[in-house]
Amino acid sequence: MLKLNHVSLTFNQGTQDEKKAIDDVTLHVKKGDFISIIGANGAGKSTLFNVIAGTFITDSGNIYLDDKDITLTEEHIRSRVIGRLFQDPMKGSAPGMSIEENLALAAGSGGWFQRTSKADRERFREKLAELNMGLEDRMRQPVGLLSGGQRQALTLMMATINPPKLLLLDEHTAALDPATADKVIELTKKIVADNKLTCLMITHNMQSALELGNRTLMMDHGRIIIDVEGNERSGLTVDDLLTKFKDLSGEKLTNDRMLLS
Repeated sequence: MLKLNHVSLTFNQGTQDEKKAIDDVTLHVKKGDFISIIGANGAGKSTLFNVIAGTFITDSGNIYLDDKDITLTEEHIRSRVIGRLFQDPMKGSAPGMSIEENLALAAGSGGWFQRTSKADRERFREKLAELNMGLEDRMRQPVGLLSGGQRQALTLMMATINPPKLLLLDEHTAALDPATADKVIELTKKIVADNKLTCLMITHNMQSALELGNRTLMMDHGRIIIDVEGNERSGLTVDDLLTKFKDLSGEKLTNDRMLLS
């Protein structure tokens, strides 16, 4: 479904600030995979997403989506089939536009100066009701007035209202309080399952990385050093992950945010 073959990316080549951000990564994602990705700050997680989404063009290697080479395809073209959420709830929606207008733009059925049809409006209302946040009765309200959790839930709906081939979730609950984060995670699981989406999700929570989805990756210095699924994954604990990380990287994981989650 998604294939990265020997992909590398170096920032600031030829300068004293040169950094290998992605180091010869090969990753094959099967259709329907829900992959949790974990790693310390600077491990290359978000850069990997930027490479997949087309924000950054790689130095070497190839990227395929459904057997089509998208290595040099521009980001706005890829966005038609790749949905993405960011850590910041302010990204992914237009704050000055209403909930209805944002959904219409995402669905390709209106927004800005176009009139939304009655059928689309009813469809939006039904989908908003599924979020269980009371947004179905506030469709004319500007998105900028929503709470972070409401806005992130709306952005998740916008990214999947026309189900993408691939969904990228870049720590999309990290900026939310624990109760709201749990609610958005449950919504995520439901939407991914209902639409049979292929999904990659970055998380800082090591326990969640072992529980969510069907496969866990761990990155370090731009490389994927752990890739587990099935029986191997189901028997792992957080301590096992830490031991594996030390054995493979040669050093202890010292990221407080991950260890304390």
